[in-house]
Amino acid sequence: MVLAALALMLVPALTNPKNMTTRWTPEAEAGLAWHEYPRPQRVRERWQSLNGMWHYAIGPASDAAMPPAQGQIRVPYPVESHLSGVARRMTPEDALWLRRTFTVPPEWSGRVRLNFGAVDWDATVWVNGTEIGRHRGGFDPFGFDLPTGLRAENEIIVKVLDPTDQGSQPVGKQALTPEGIWYTAVTGIWQTVWLEPLPEVAIDDLWTETHIGGTVTVFTTLDGPAEGAEVHAVATYRGERVAEVQGPAGQPLLMRIEKPRLWSPDSPALYDLQVTLARGNETLDTVGGYFGIREIALQQDPSGARILLNGEPIFMFGLLDQGWWPDGLLTPPTDDALRYDLEITKRAGFNTVRKHVKVEPARFYRHCDELGLLVWQDMPSSRQHSPKWIMQPTEPYANPDGERPEDSARQFEKEWHAIVKACRPFPSVVVWVPFNEAWGQFDTVRVAELTRRWDSTRLINPASGGNYVNAGDMLDMHAYPGPAIPPLKTDRAAILGEFGGLGLPLPGHTWRDRDNWGYQTFSDSLTLGKRYRELIDELHLLRREGLQGAIYTQTTDVEGEVNGLLTYDRARVKMPLDALAALHRQLMGPPPQLEEIVPLRSTWRVTETAPGEDWFLPGFDDHGWRELPGGFGTEGTPGAQISTPWSSGQIWLRRTFEVPEPRGELWMRIHHDEHATVVLNGEPIADLPGYTTQYRNLRLPGARLRPGTNTVAVTVRQTEGGQYIDLGLFRRTN
Repeated sequence: MVLAALALMLVPALTNPKNMTTRWTPEAEAGLAWHEYPRPQRVRERWQSLNGMWHYAIGPASDAAMPPAQGQIRVPYPVESHLSGVARRMTPEDALWLRRTFTVPPEWSGRVRLNFGAVDWDATVWVNGTEIGRHRGGFDPFGFDLPTGLRAENEIIVKVLDPTDQGSQPVGKQALTPEGIWYTAVTGIWQTVWLEPLPEVAIDDLWTETHIGGTVTVFTTLDGPAEGAEVHAVATYRGERVAEVQGPAGQPLLMRIEKPRLWSPDSPALYDLQVTLARGNETLDTVGGYFGIREIALQQDPSGARILLNGEPIFMFGLLDQGWWPDGLLTPPTDDALRYDLEITKRAGFNTVRKHVKVEPARFYRHCDELGLLVWQDMPSSRQHSPKWIMQPTEPYANPDGERPEDSARQFEKEWHAIVKACRPFPSVVVWVPFNEAWGQFDTVRVAELTRRWDSTRLINPASGGNYVNAGDMLDMHAYPGPAIPPLKTDRAAILGEFGGLGLPLPGHTWRDRDNWGYQTFSDSLTLGKRYRELIDELHLLRREGLQGAIYTQTTDVEGEVNGLLTYDRARVKMPLDALAALHRQLMGPPPQLEEIVPLRSTWRVTETAPGEDWFLPGFDDHGWRELPGGFGTEGTPGAQISTPWSSGQIWLRRTFEVPEPRGELWMRIHHDEHATVVLNGEPIADLPGYTTQYRNLRLPGARLRPGTNTVAVTVRQTEGGQYIDLGLFRRTN
């Protein structure tokens, strides 16, 4: 079964083989997309978008000058995408050249900055034949001042090199040969390009740190000399001034807000912020921004650390958000499309988004701030220099890290630092995730400490599902389909960083007609929903054990993956949103109160010889059976806790127990390898084909207990590999 799933995962994906589009494709093709101001923090009134049609050429990477143009490309969409108008694959030996002309408004005197939201990966920029800068990093914003002596019409040329997964730089999910969990590679400008005039001394960065008592610290950095300059910051709420502060430029400034409105998923209150830079009576620069007042913290506890938002426990439950699109690949077709995925996430009752090995345009985080979605921000992974991946966290690993060349390590840290700086102004961002699984994992403790030094106000998940180290605030495991819980630690929150992955291919809405896959695949929404309900039921019980957060895979289908809540074209939602929201409200509510009826590893009457046909009935005479402790199985079976060896092809178990008063909802906790059948008081309550690798909890809605004596009977059939059986019964009383 595992080999069959891997075979499906290794089928190469084609570049948009069915020319799949979204409802926003026509708007993007008409040139009506991405005209919104791209930087929600540090907003300036005057700016000019350079998105639109550029000329392009593809030539050898060694070329020093742009070859003759080969056509037009729509910016900001990568050259491999449908929306670029080119849809051509690149190789590490290629260079992508981009060119356009522009004019600067005559009233823009002085400095002009050319800004790029993101370019993947190595970009060199010329204006009017003069090289103005080079940037390496596919996911962070950057910019250069234009040269003096601009003309009536000016020319920009950008040369882009991108080795993708043949290099050691961060690439996220990109692959030159896309297959399974790896997607079509992208190259070039994939976020907004714009111009803005700047004063000689300008506000170069703006962010805040807040405390729920109402204190807000305003931080600024300057581009230019700070001598004699002061910053004046004014906070307003719905147009009403609530606080202000003035002080030396470049220094932290503290303001206090009376009766603060706190930001949370249930009430995402945002304050507007205007910051003015002045020297004497001369205003040098003015920018706009905003902040939310919230605190995220880890509370240490001997019974398992807890996560607190604004001083209250919170269970962070979200979707793994890949952020890929059939028409734009790494670039959403429009800003409305970008927000749509988040609105669906919120309507379905999730409170968290894990932005998975990708960084989105800044407007994504503004939408999360407005909607009230917590964000875990991953660092895009590298594909090279990975250590051996040890999947189950028990104790810290002796050798968790891979060996990375010094120049590659420096590049990783440079890009990660830039991403942290770009995302820290947004209150929705509450967790930093430097590594995913063991992809490119290196110097984990040091990278976690670096991240803490850059930002001590957020939690650090050092390696989601990766090799376990004593660092950060979370111990994070992945389990498919799961769910599962890692060991509880006093100083680290127990996190299920990925689980689920339930697949449903919907004809007419798949990237390709066959060889699509999920970690478990279903044929209709009803059976998908039933299995999803089982996962959430189990997850609720794991909350009771101390689980602090869980991320379900995933928001949308992506290329050959069909395990999304939405189809890849965003045309269909696979499960009713209202039903999901109701289910998730129960999950977010009080943890269940449980009463044990039949403990795990109880004593059972056992036989390995085929009994009579009525062996499962309450009145059956089992006095000739042996009385032995559970669980039963062979050493080496994953997740098994063996008290009695069992290696034959089938085993039968019986046990009686007393229930004075049958009340509450009956549940079963079971680990079976392979096919298990469970009978209660002569009535079948569970038929479980296949096998598990850990204990799982099952709700038994049709099962009925009797006052007094009850009988549970179990048989397990084994064909190959490991074998094991153990179960317990309990009831939920709230």
